[in-house]
Amino acid sequence: MAETGIPLLPANPVSAVQPTAVKMEEPDERRERKKGFWHKFKKGFLPIMTVICTALGVMVGLILRANAEGKPWRPRYVMYMQFPGELFLRMLKMLIIPLMVSSITAAVGALDLSLSKKIGMRAILYYAASTGSAVIEGVILVTLIHPGNPDIYAAPKDLGAARNSTTTDTLLDLVRNMFPPNLIQSCIAQYRTVLTPPVIDGVVNASVPLDDWNISGTYDEGSNVLGLVIFAIIQGIAIGRMGKMGKPLLDFYEALAEVSMLITRWVLWLSPMGVFFLVVSKILEAESFAAMVGQLGLYFLTVLLGLTIHGLFVLPMFYFICCKKLPLKFIANMGQAAITAFATGSSSASLSVSMQCLEEKNKVDVRISRFVMPIGATVNMDGTALYEAVAVIFISQIRQMSLSIGQLFAVSIAATLASIGAAAIPQAGLVTMVMVLETVNLKADDVTLIYAVDWLLDRFRTTVNVIGDAYGAGIVEHLSRDELDKLPPLETNKRD
Repeated sequence: MAETGIPLLPANPVSAVQPTAVKMEEPDERRERKKGFWHKFKKGFLPIMTVICTALGVMVGLILRANAEGKPWRPRYVMYMQFPGELFLRMLKMLIIPLMVSSITAAVGALDLSLSKKIGMRAILYYAASTGSAVIEGVILVTLIHPGNPDIYAAPKDLGAARNSTTTDTLLDLVRNMFPPNLIQSCIAQYRTVLTPPVIDGVVNASVPLDDWNISGTYDEGSNVLGLVIFAIIQGIAIGRMGKMGKPLLDFYEALAEVSMLITRWVLWLSPMGVFFLVVSKILEAESFAAMVGQLGLYFLTVLLGLTIHGLFVLPMFYFICCKKLPLKFIANMGQAAITAFATGSSSASLSVSMQCLEEKNKVDVRISRFVMPIGATVNMDGTALYEAVAVIFISQIRQMSLSIGQLFAVSIAATLASIGAAAIPQAGLVTMVMVLETVNLKADDVTLIYAVDWLLDRFRTTVNVIGDAYGAGIVEHLSRDELDKLPPLETNKRD
């Protein structure tokens, strides 16, 4: 037979080729399986271990309290117990300013200015809706449950002189801190108006109205996060307007954000140990658990019920309505951030963890997470707003003060504004509580009525704050997906 130049094929080409193809692909498939298993193990290990260590911390703390036979632990021993957790918390706080400034600047600078406006408006609308709903829930619950029975509450103990301030001064300080005169100073201090009684004929006269007191100012310890956020947004807009000339500066901030996130991943491996010691120390230093289950029990349960309804039903409902999908996987992927928020009691301290969970587990666009989350950690505090509304009405019930519809509305507005002005640090809500108390003419000293359980409620409301910010980032990204698809992706160095 003459050769035709066409190679002869086997009678059954499939059977002849198939084994070779299987042998070539099998090692790759095995490697993918191993990689997939290791990746899933690493994703699930930290949240599971942190939950276990949290539960162990509660158990060990209660056992150590019981063995103390009712005697309080010496402060030095509590400090020793808290030390490993304090180191973990300090490492997280160390990352707040570089991560926040670099993330916002890079995200805003990489976005088209028209898109930045749209994303900002969507975020603001979400913040207003979520915070407003939280306040309304708190007002309804505390009005229906009415936990403030004056017959069972003891007089507040003296915890020192109350801070003298007015609602107007608090609001003006909020605006002043948005425009700091010194950025370096903003990293370590924030401005506060100080009122001092006038001196008449050489005698201090504290009986005159606060509006007639002398006005001065001071800088309190604590980062002015709001001022840094405003500066980072304006800086990002300026870099975006500069085009190619601003590209080197944009690259610097993008690199700084990536470095901060990489350090966060390293710090996260210490979270189980840090959470354990933080929880144990907080239980040991609590003055009285009897107050929590006794006098303040109904108030505690009212706040906790409100936070539970908001965190498990209202926020998921927002997500479901806006994104048209169930939020179960989304919130499960935020487990590490929620636990960190509970342990630290600070939205800012858990910011880096929240952003990592959003970007790596929920696959939220980097430009959205790094723009929305730092701002949300500063101004969007649903749990704090709900707590302050409940606390003020609770105190008014103890004082047998009947609030009108107009006063309830005033409390709602003041609680919303106070939550925006509250620093993202542990128990910052007690400071802004004075402003809300003044809207219904209650004394600042009445804050001491709820002080006994504030340390624990602060953990729950901070967790709701962080979850609310995360849902906001997911919702804003979903609503902005069409615009984001038209832009080139932001280059990041993803590392497992």
